[in-house]
Amino acid sequence: MPDGGAPTGFAVPEVLLASRADADRFGELFDRHFATIYRYLHRRVGSDLADELGAETFVRAFQHRDSYDPQRAPVRAWLFGIATNLVRQHHRGEHRRLAAYAKAPFDRFQDEGTAAIDTRVSADALSATLGCSLATMRSQDRDVLLLIAWADLTYAEVAAALGTPIGTVRSRLARARQHIRRDLPDVNDWSAENPTPAAGGTKGTVLHG
Repeated sequence: MPDGGAPTGFAVPEVLLASRADADRFGELFDRHFATIYRYLHRRVGSDLADELGAETFVRAFQHRDSYDPQRAPVRAWLFGIATNLVRQHHRGEHRRLAAYAKAPFDRFQDEGTAAIDTRVSADALSATLGCSLATMRSQDRDVLLLIAWADLTYAEVAAALGTPIGTVRSRLARARQHIRRDLPDVNDWSAENPTPAAGGTKGTVLHG
């Protein structure tokens, strides 16, 4: 069950569309998705900035709800796209977070709801070396990698979130994989029992293709 006890799956676009005429309906969207967006931001920029950017994500979503097109992106992917754009605008905060990953054991940064993802990669891989690797990765490639690995979006959803062709998503992910392989040649595969929505494979496809 996702945030707020909502049914499994994405928020129905009708809720967002209805909020155009009845602003109170937007609260349903906030209740359903804020915790998920916050966890993603917390991992990318840390708790203090995640509070600010989480709130700003929904402020911007509310302000631009009239421009939302359900044919282009699920609501959840649309929200992650807004959040990711905000991370780009606060790149110094993200680099401070990645520097912290590089200096301390990664499990210090685990929080409820994300620890299961962390345990799919070896403890060594998710420590200083991975923090340094993510910090030196091209920001566009890092966005794609983390939207798939941490937000659990499919390739198509990442493309919709970032407003870029799916072929570009695949090429950026390929570069991110090469970058990770170069820095962490012994990184373990992700657990095979966790299917990837992107292509019906496993989370190993995120790092290893």
